Amino acid sequence: MENNLKMVRIIADYQFGRGAGRALFPDTCRFVLSTTGKVRQIIDGGVRIATMKADSGWFTLSIEGARRLHVFFPYPKLRVVVEDSVSEFISAGRSVCAKPVVDVDSKIRADDEVLVVNTRDELLATGKAILSAFEMLEMQRGVAVKVRQGVKK
Repeated sequence: MENNLKMVRIIADYQFGRGAGRALFPDTCRFVLSTTGKVRQIIDGGVRIATMKADSGWFTLSIEGARRLHVFFPYPKLRVVVEDSVSEFISAGRSVCAKPVVDVDSKIRADDEVLVVNTRDELLATGKAILSAFEMLEMQRGVAVKVRQGVKK
Protein backbone atom coordinates (compact mmCIF):
# COMPACT_ATOMS: atom_id res chain seq x y z
CA MET A 1 0.00 0.00 0.00
CA GLU A 2 2.74 2.44 1.01
CA ASN A 3 4.75 1.55 -2.11
CA ASN A 4 1.69 2.04 -4.36
CA LEU A 5 1.06 5.50 -2.94
CA LYS A 6 4.70 6.50 -3.41
CA MET A 7 4.70 5.16 -6.98
CA VAL A 8 1.49 6.92 -8.09
CA ARG A 9 2.67 10.21 -6.58
CA ILE A 10 5.97 10.00 -8.47
CA ILE A 11 4.19 9.25 -11.75
CA ALA A 12 1.73 12.14 -11.20
CA ASP A 13 4.61 14.53 -10.45
CA TYR A 14 6.29 13.49 -13.70
CA GLN A 15 3.11 13.60 -15.80
CA PHE A 16 1.51 16.80 -14.44
CA GLY A 17 4.29 18.67 -12.63
CA ARG A 18 5.97 18.86 -9.25
CA GLY A 19 3.54 18.57 -6.35
CA ALA A 20 0.73 16.99 -8.37
CA GLY A 21 1.17 13.63 -6.65
CA ARG A 22 0.39 14.97 -3.19
CA ALA A 23 -2.37 17.25 -4.52
CA LEU A 24 -4.10 14.34 -6.25
CA PHE A 25 -3.46 11.47 -3.86
CA PRO A 26 -3.67 12.14 -0.11
CA ASP A 27 -2.70 9.49 2.43
CA THR A 28 -6.36 8.36 2.61
CA CYS A 29 -6.36 6.98 -0.97
CA ARG A 30 -7.10 3.36 -1.67
CA PHE A 31 -6.25 1.38 -4.78
CA VAL A 32 -8.18 -0.90 -7.11
CA LEU A 33 -5.75 -3.47 -8.48
CA SER A 34 -5.91 -5.53 -11.66
CA THR A 35 -5.81 -9.33 -11.53
CA THR A 36 -2.04 -9.08 -12.00
CA GLY A 37 -1.68 -6.83 -8.95
CA LYS A 38 -1.04 -3.59 -10.85
CA VAL A 39 -2.69 -0.32 -9.78
CA ARG A 40 -5.65 0.52 -12.04
CA GLN A 41 -7.76 3.05 -10.13
CA ILE A 42 -7.06 5.41 -7.26
CA ILE A 43 -10.05 6.22 -5.06
CA ASP A 44 -10.40 8.72 -2.22
CA GLY A 45 -13.54 9.00 -0.11
CA GLY A 46 -15.41 6.65 -2.44
CA VAL A 47 -14.70 8.85 -5.49
CA ARG A 48 -12.39 7.86 -8.36
CA ILE A 49 -9.52 10.33 -8.69
CA ALA A 50 -7.62 8.78 -11.58
CA THR A 51 -7.17 5.62 -13.59
CA MET A 52 -3.78 4.31 -14.64
CA LYS A 53 -3.80 3.23 -18.27
CA ALA A 54 -2.46 -0.30 -18.68
CA ASP A 55 -0.80 0.38 -22.03
CA SER A 56 1.15 3.52 -21.10
CA GLY A 57 1.22 3.76 -17.30
CA TRP A 58 -0.12 7.37 -17.50
CA PHE A 59 -3.12 8.65 -15.60
CA THR A 60 -6.49 9.64 -16.96
CA LEU A 61 -8.26 12.03 -14.62
CA SER A 62 -11.78 11.92 -13.28
CA ILE A 63 -13.50 15.26 -12.82
CA GLU A 64 -12.54 15.09 -9.11
CA GLY A 65 -8.89 14.63 -10.06
CA ALA A 66 -9.21 17.56 -12.44
CA ARG A 67 -10.69 19.71 -9.65
CA ARG A 68 -7.74 18.92 -7.39
CA LEU A 69 -5.18 19.88 -10.05
CA HIS A 70 -7.20 22.98 -11.01
CA VAL A 71 -7.00 24.23 -7.42
CA PHE A 72 -3.35 23.23 -6.99
CA PHE A 73 -1.80 24.64 -10.17
CA PRO A 74 -2.02 28.34 -11.02
CA TYR A 75 -3.41 29.49 -14.37
CA PRO A 76 -2.50 28.59 -17.18
CA LYS A 77 -0.84 25.27 -16.18
CA LEU A 78 -2.52 22.23 -17.81
CA ARG A 79 -5.36 24.40 -19.12
CA VAL A 80 -7.10 24.77 -22.45
CA VAL A 81 -9.23 27.94 -22.34
CA VAL A 82 -12.38 28.15 -24.47
CA GLU A 83 -14.82 30.95 -25.26
CA ASP A 84 -17.58 31.35 -22.68
CA SER A 85 -20.21 30.74 -25.39
CA VAL A 86 -19.30 27.01 -25.58
CA SER A 87 -19.05 26.43 -21.80
CA GLU A 88 -22.44 24.68 -21.61
CA PHE A 89 -21.54 22.16 -24.33
CA ILE A 90 -18.10 21.38 -22.91
CA SER A 91 -19.34 20.96 -19.34
CA ALA A 92 -21.93 18.48 -20.66
CA GLY A 93 -19.09 16.30 -21.98
CA ARG A 94 -18.77 17.41 -25.61
CA SER A 95 -15.33 17.52 -27.20
CA VAL A 96 -13.53 20.82 -27.73
CA CYS A 97 -13.07 22.04 -31.29
CA ALA A 98 -10.06 24.19 -32.16
CA LYS A 99 -12.02 27.30 -33.21
CA PRO A 100 -13.31 28.40 -29.74
CA VAL A 101 -9.91 27.85 -28.06
CA VAL A 102 -8.61 31.25 -26.92
CA ASP A 103 -5.60 30.32 -24.76
CA VAL A 104 -3.55 27.22 -23.96
CA ASP A 105 -0.70 26.24 -21.64
CA SER A 106 2.19 26.42 -24.11
CA LYS A 107 3.67 23.17 -22.78
CA ILE A 108 0.68 21.02 -23.78
CA ARG A 109 1.44 18.34 -26.36
CA ALA A 110 -0.87 15.96 -28.20
CA ASP A 111 -2.03 13.09 -25.93
CA ASP A 112 -1.53 15.07 -22.69
CA GLU A 113 -4.27 15.06 -20.04
CA VAL A 114 -5.67 18.59 -19.84
CA LEU A 115 -8.16 20.70 -17.93
CA VAL A 116 -10.71 22.62 -20.02
CA VAL A 117 -11.74 25.97 -18.52
CA ASN A 118 -13.64 29.07 -19.65
CA THR A 119 -12.19 32.60 -19.73
CA ARG A 120 -12.96 33.02 -15.99
CA ASP A 121 -10.85 29.89 -15.23
CA GLU A 122 -13.91 27.88 -14.17
CA LEU A 123 -13.35 24.14 -14.68
CA LEU A 124 -15.58 22.71 -17.41
CA ALA A 125 -14.09 19.30 -18.20
CA THR A 126 -11.07 17.04 -18.35
CA GLY A 127 -9.82 15.18 -21.37
CA LYS A 128 -7.02 14.27 -23.75
CA ALA A 129 -5.36 16.85 -26.01
CA ILE A 130 -5.57 15.77 -29.64
CA LEU A 131 -3.51 18.74 -30.84
CA SER A 132 -0.46 20.53 -29.43
CA ALA A 133 -0.85 23.98 -27.85
CA PHE A 134 0.42 25.69 -31.01
CA GLU A 135 -1.96 23.72 -33.24
CA MET A 136 -4.97 24.46 -31.00
CA LEU A 137 -4.40 28.20 -31.40
CA GLU A 138 -3.55 28.12 -35.12
CA MET A 139 -6.17 25.73 -36.49
CA GLN A 140 -9.74 26.81 -37.21
CA ARG A 141 -11.32 23.36 -37.42
CA GLY A 142 -10.99 19.90 -36.00
CA VAL A 143 -11.09 18.44 -32.48
CA ALA A 144 -8.56 19.98 -30.08
CA VAL A 145 -9.49 18.06 -26.90
CA LYS A 146 -11.40 14.79 -26.60
CA VAL A 147 -13.35 15.35 -23.39
CA ARG A 148 -13.46 12.37 -21.03
CA GLN A 149 -15.73 13.91 -18.42
CA GLY A 150 -17.52 17.23 -18.07
CA VAL A 151 -18.51 18.79 -14.75
CA LYS A 152 -22.20 18.21 -15.57
CA LYS A 153 -21.85 14.70 -16.99
